[in-house]
Amino acid sequence: MQSTPPPNNEHIDDQMVKVEVNLDDTPGEWLGYVMDLLLHKGANDVYYTPIYMKKNRPGVQLQLLCSHDKVDDMKSILFSETTTLGIRYYPLIVHRAARKFIQVETKWGPVTVKQGIRGNNVFQSSPEYEECRAIAEKYEVPLKAVYEEVWKKTNLSYK
Repeated sequence: MQSTPPPNNEHIDDQMVKVEVNLDDTPGEWLGYVMDLLLHKGANDVYYTPIYMKKNRPGVQLQLLCSHDKVDDMKSILFSETTTLGIRYYPLIVHRAARKFIQVETKWGPVTVKQGIRGNNVFQSSPEYEECRAIAEKYEVPLKAVYEEVWKKTNLSYK
């Protein structure tokens, strides 16, 4: 999916909603499934944080970011797929750098690289994981070697 940076590579401020629930009795096996479902249904990001709840019970806090029009879908999924009895959500503004995608040719084939742009400068470069993983599996090379090849071609490094 190609994205076009805004004029002059300006930043992007998006109005979003942060949705969160605390879970201390949802089986761990369900959490990955719920994350995939939320992302598939339109969440922009989903993450878990270990927490301690009442009576020192270990639990996790599930947090997600989504657009305002997806909040009802997210709440429906959380109520039907977890054991939560309550959901908190907050409006927020997400400040994101402009992004562009380039193709880098490696000795194993092309890899898409997402670049973060500020002004006219690339300040961040990240190869697409799934493409790198597919190459590593197909050619039976270490994933790290694929990333290093991409970084070498972009004159950037992880370090």
